[in-house]
Amino acid sequence: MSETPVQPTPKPGQKKVAIDIPKELTAVYANLAFISHTPGEMVLDFAQMLPRMPRGRVLSRVIMSPMHAKMLQNALAQNVANYERQFGEIRLPTNLADQFFRFPQQGGDKDDESE
Repeated sequence: MSETPVQPTPKPGQKKVAIDIPKELTAVYANLAFISHTPGEMVLDFAQMLPRMPRGRVLSRVIMSPMHAKMLQNALAQNVANYERQFGEIRLPTNLADQFFRFPQQGGDKDDESE
């Protein structure tokens, strides 16, 4: 089996955990996420919205317990803080959705029209 072992650095007093990542595993780029929940689980749908395309597409769905979602929230917060410490603050525009998902006016762009 072609798998790469991943061993995160444990904190003092934590047990070491080994995780295998298959070499054939492909990464998915997502620039949009939809999150829903039931009393027993959190559902994260990761989607991709491309320029000039009127519809996005969900590429991956992750379902986890609320406890694991809370642990993910804490891990993301810590990693964003580490990133900003190293590279500077991540600034979000006030109209973030408009910045990323601006659609052409009805009727199309001049580039698309044949003369």
